[in-house]
Amino acid sequence: MVRHEIEKAIQHALEGMGAGDIAFVVERPGSMEHGDYATNAALAAAKVLKKNPREVAAELQNALGTIEGIEKTEIAGAGFINFWLSNEALADVVRAAHEEGWGTNELYIGKKVLVEYTSPNLFKPLHIGNLVGNIVGESVARLFEASGADVKRLNYPSDIGLTIAKGVWGLQNGNLNAEDIAQLGKAYVAGNEAYESGEAKEKIEEINRALYAGSNAEWSALREKGIATSLKHLHALLARLGTQGFDKEFFESESGPLGARIVRGEVGKVFEESEGAVVYKGEHTRVFLNSQGLPTYEAKEVGLFQLKSEAYPSFDISITVTGKEQTDFFRIVFDALRKLFPGKTDGKDLLHIPTSFLKLTTGKMSSRLGNVITGESLLAEVTEVARNREDVAVGALKYTVLKQGSGKDISFDPEKSLSLEGDSGPYVQYALVRTRSLLRQSAEAKIVEKEFSNIELPRLMLHFPDAVARAAGELEPHHVVTYLTELAAAFNSWYAQERLIVDGEVSDAALFFVQAIEHTLAKGLDVLGIPTPQEM
Repeated sequence: MVRHEIEKAIQHALEGMGAGDIAFVVERPGSMEHGDYATNAALAAAKVLKKNPREVAAELQNALGTIEGIEKTEIAGAGFINFWLSNEALADVVRAAHEEGWGTNELYIGKKVLVEYTSPNLFKPLHIGNLVGNIVGESVARLFEASGADVKRLNYPSDIGLTIAKGVWGLQNGNLNAEDIAQLGKAYVAGNEAYESGEAKEKIEEINRALYAGSNAEWSALREKGIATSLKHLHALLARLGTQGFDKEFFESESGPLGARIVRGEVGKVFEESEGAVVYKGEHTRVFLNSQGLPTYEAKEVGLFQLKSEAYPSFDISITVTGKEQTDFFRIVFDALRKLFPGKTDGKDLLHIPTSFLKLTTGKMSSRLGNVITGESLLAEVTEVARNREDVAVGALKYTVLKQGSGKDISFDPEKSLSLEGDSGPYVQYALVRTRSLLRQSAEAKIVEKEFSNIELPRLMLHFPDAVARAAGELEPHHVVTYLTELAAAFNSWYAQERLIVDGEVSDAALFFVQAIEHTLAKGLDVLGIPTPQEM
């Protein structure tokens, strides 16, 4: 692409000026009036060369020479250099937008990336927090794939622990059906209330210990039935959301015992005993084995890392997508993992992508209360408002979640999320549907040779690959969301003013252009995991 040619030309020119080691960027300007690309190279070089930035910019501009695809350059502001593409280069952009690899990059080529996301507590319906994690995780996985990585999608459900014990107690005492997801949810609510009130605290803790030990056949059988029901329901719901399917699922019942053994073996080295528990003293002190000797979430993460490493020993990046309230948790756990497994962590990235709580305009939700709004009920509500178009409802949900930067709060209004007036998933979907409608109509028209004069849209299309690469590099899908919204708005504006088919004839150049827009919108929505409907 032309941006890479600009970068190479700048690097060569800077080397000739004695500033070859400086870091600079070539990026899209804030406005098309300032060109198609801009660089801060002169400002960065001025600090090394100890010269006035605009003086350096003039020297750099002269040293750049002719760059293929660039029509003109201009110095702006304190010393930026702006670049304008030639019409021939813009025509190349439209041609490139027809290719299968359009929007992809090689940022992570050859890398094996593990993306762990969704990871709900079983024995109850999917919570909205897990829904958000699934939406973000699936998009991040797709961004890595678009950047050349070998991606493995992982799910890590909680299938043992106090939550499960509460559910087992609720099933047994409420005579509820473990094969019904709604009744599982009721069982958990009943068990949690009984535990919090003290009514059955000791009994539920007894059940918890027995489930870990596998010492009570009746309780273990209820647990197994509930887990099977939960997983079946989970997989069906995630398929509706467009999750491609997990390459592997790990369970806390596997990671817990393994993590506990590893932690116990490192007491006196990585871990310490404290008041009957085993703790790790890092930035903060965290308990890895509680006073009952049971593994905490921290120890389970130790076991999980061992399981991941055995399944994928050559991974380069391991990502966990969970709520932002767990940021400190993972910072300390990752620190402990690097001390426990130096050979398995050296040169590898352990990353946590924080997600935020999704708040409905009707108020906050809690899975511990009977008025919980589940992921499924939210999807059903939005689908109803969308006149039973689930693909549109999913688009509305995903767009609302992904348009925010990671860790930022999400406010969801079902009505506004379905607006066709802009800044919504359906708005972008509708722009795509319009392109597809035009293409269907054009199939019946006579194609004639005629020039196409619009250059604003090709200048905007130029930056699609950059938006995908930036989103992948920063692990921030919102860069693609912002780009697609802008492209959809520009296309809708053109659509409102121009006629593609006139007297049964269609311009070959205009048709070629609409095909490029359709491909760009479809590729962009797909990398976000948003459905790409044919009609709306």
